[in-house]
Amino acid sequence: MEAIEHCRTETLGGPVSQCTACGALAYRDHACKNRHCPTCHNDAATPWWETQRALLLPVPYFLVTFTLPEARRPVARSHQTRLSTLLFQTSARALQTLALDPQYLGGPLGMVGVLHPWTREMAYHPPSHDLVPGGALAPDGSTWLTPRYAEWLVPVHALSKLFQGTFQAALTTTGLPMHVPPQVWKKGWIPHGQAAGTGTEVLSSCAPSLYRVAITKSRLEKCEDGPVTFRVTERTSRAWTHRTRPVEECIRRFLQHVLPQGCTNVRYDGVLSPSRRPALAQRRTLLAAYPHYDQATQGSHDQDRREPPPTPEAALHCRACGGPLVFLSRLVPQKSRPP
Repeated sequence: MEAIEHCRTETLGGPVSQCTACGALAYRDHACKNRHCPTCHNDAATPWWETQRALLLPVPYFLVTFTLPEARRPVARSHQTRLSTLLFQTSARALQTLALDPQYLGGPLGMVGVLHPWTREMAYHPPSHDLVPGGALAPDGSTWLTPRYAEWLVPVHALSKLFQGTFQAALTTTGLPMHVPPQVWKKGWIPHGQAAGTGTEVLSSCAPSLYRVAITKSRLEKCEDGPVTFRVTERTSRAWTHRTRPVEECIRRFLQHVLPQGCTNVRYDGVLSPSRRPALAQRRTLLAAYPHYDQATQGSHDQDRREPPPTPEAALHCRACGGPLVFLSRLVPQKSRPP
């Protein structure tokens, strides 16, 4: 909160420029570069989006969402670092186990998992969104294996039972099962799987959530005399609506999405892990022998391709006359702040 309070103010210093045409001075404050600042890090989404887009294979993609039951969320909120790692590991293990079964696919998958810990109404909800290419390389490396069904990567009901069992077994080793209500293990955990086109649309929606918090400055509508009004999206209609809450409640909602230090919000597994990415060239060479993949994905590339959020450009011209700015000096940060 202290970093966000002093972000882009004279407290952190900043460069001073002068217009060569009119002589006016232009001052730009330094950013705090905090991980959860609503102003900073929006431009970091663009390089991540471009890197992941370059790794996409010319095959149909699937989006698999793993979520925890509502009774498990208070425990996940109190132990975010351990539970987020556990969610990534168990969901990837369940998917890989079914994919390695020759009955369903017969080869290892690659996946990019992103933690998106809030709903459209800005409530705490920690699901893992896994973007998975639709297929795998055969163990002998000679053929490309495709899913049995075009709409599903693996059976959802089998994935649900395997994910629940894997998560329960892994949770036992953390010493936290006593905080989990017993009825949680009696209900089915149903992951959601759907076709994701070429995967570019999913990357465009996940990139901003990695480098910003839920309640950004663009969502704030009004803040006066205590209550704060901000915009949210309805769960059913997906239409914009407004919520007015006291300042304390607004701050609580903001801070519940602040991840603790060391908490992982993106994870790569299988053939998309950094150590195995050099093998992607072999898969692209093999897929070149299947022209129907390129034909099937070429049309959807233009439909699914959404540009990432615009990167804010630095002020290079004078706001008064439009003349060019020249760097003049740099104000040092204030190490001692007044009480």
